[in-house]
Amino acid sequence: MKLLLFSPSKGEYKRVGVYRNGKIIDLVKAYELTFDANPPNWFYDTKDLIEGGEGALELIKLTLNSFDKINNKSVAEYDPNSIIYYPPITNPEKILLLAVNYRAHGKETNHSPPKEPYLFTKFNNTLVGHNQQVLIPKASQKVDYEIELAVIIGKKGKYVNKSDAMKYIFGYTILNDISFRDKQFPSENPYGMRWVHGKGMDTACPLGPWIVTRDEMDNIYNSKLTLKVNGEIRQQAYAEEMIFKIDEIIEYVTNGITIKPGDIISTGTPSGVGHVMGKYLKHGDVVEAEISSIGVLRNFMIDEEKQSIS
Repeated sequence: MKLLLFSPSKGEYKRVGVYRNGKIIDLVKAYELTFDANPPNWFYDTKDLIEGGEGALELIKLTLNSFDKINNKSVAEYDPNSIIYYPPITNPEKILLLAVNYRAHGKETNHSPPKEPYLFTKFNNTLVGHNQQVLIPKASQKVDYEIELAVIIGKKGKYVNKSDAMKYIFGYTILNDISFRDKQFPSENPYGMRWVHGKGMDTACPLGPWIVTRDEMDNIYNSKLTLKVNGEIRQQAYAEEMIFKIDEIIEYVTNGITIKPGDIISTGTPSGVGHVMGKYLKHGDVVEAEISSIGVLRNFMIDEEKQSIS
């Protein structure tokens, strides 16, 4: 399933939807139509849904099967281009990302691959959904992009062996690790890079458009990652090119850290970042991050001072 968090229009409440056959199915309305009852909390928040485990997923399947049998489906179906998208997870406890997890990216930035996964974090203030604006802040003139495959954790775990790691995954989505290079670099000895301002300014973590559940992925490493700016391809690689694979990353993360449903672990970016080419993002740019097995995450760059008042 492809699960998302959306609202049909501005001012309406958020709810969980399913992308299927070119349409967004509103699970709240589908449940009300088919069962003539109020839907559970699972259908209003994806994190709650994930915490509901297999029971929540089975209820979605039952709802969709019942919904398919009714005649007035149109009241619960939307054009994917007409809705408001939110990050598929809006309130994760943790957002963890990997630095230099593709050899070609390490080579282009003159960094040797780390001996073990190298983690940094973002915060919830960075999250923004598909088709939404991403700020070019007053504080930075060197705003960059990084397409990444993100893992959404499905259940609580600690000290997870990599042989069991994939069982802890709920699904996958697309993450664009927006970076502020004039804040991140240069490193200051002996402290290193300034990760917080270099990675953590507002709207610096576009996520979406939806989560593809793990059962739909035959081999996640066959996924092709492509990032375009105004239609120009800047990044392209396959997930199999990761240095540390997903099971190794989860084993490493959980060595002392408890992962929880809705946590996000992003697996690094391939080569082609703007910092290397001197091509930074500017006002009016359209950034499209595509992963073949998931879809396209599109965002619009806007100078902070020109941001729409909402």
